[in-house]
Amino acid sequence: MEFKPRNQNNHSIAEIRYAHSSRNLWSGILFGIGLIAFIDEAIFHQLLHWHHFYDKSTSNIGLVSDGLFHALSWFATIGSLFMFADLRRRKGLWLNRWAGGILLGAGSFQLYDGIIQHKLMRLHQIRYNVDIRPYDLIWNVAAAAMIVFGIFLIIQTRRSTLNVKADSHHAQ
Repeated sequence: MEFKPRNQNNHSIAEIRYAHSSRNLWSGILFGIGLIAFIDEAIFHQLLHWHHFYDKSTSNIGLVSDGLFHALSWFATIGSLFMFADLRRRKGLWLNRWAGGILLGAGSFQLYDGIIQHKLMRLHQIRYNVDIRPYDLIWNVAAAAMIVFGIFLIIQTRRSTLNVKADSHHAQ
């Protein structure tokens, strides 16, 4: 007979993780979006002054757009951390699944930014007055790498949730 750690309600840790697997994933995705948006805002908008969120108008409009962008990223981050705290309180935090969500959220947002906002909508570019191709390549390849590694972690944790589901089904 295999020993499975139990919590106070006599559920195994694996069963609790299974019950909260989508919440772990969504908390990570929101945190990843908030984190990568913060990094983009702090480094490229504020420190390097390479662009604003919206560059098709005056500098004042660009600053307002940066403020709105920063506020939305902050709301995503705070919301995800409330979910994270709730998962910890319920003993349902699954760090590998959460980390997969972070990478998926950050990579997806960065790829969306690089393709939709930079190229299709032309809200802004990474930089101006330089050959943009190396910047675009690095930006989008980094985003794709985050997505791939995030999906890898999510699939890895999904397999273990399927095992828990199968084990609980056989136990009944």
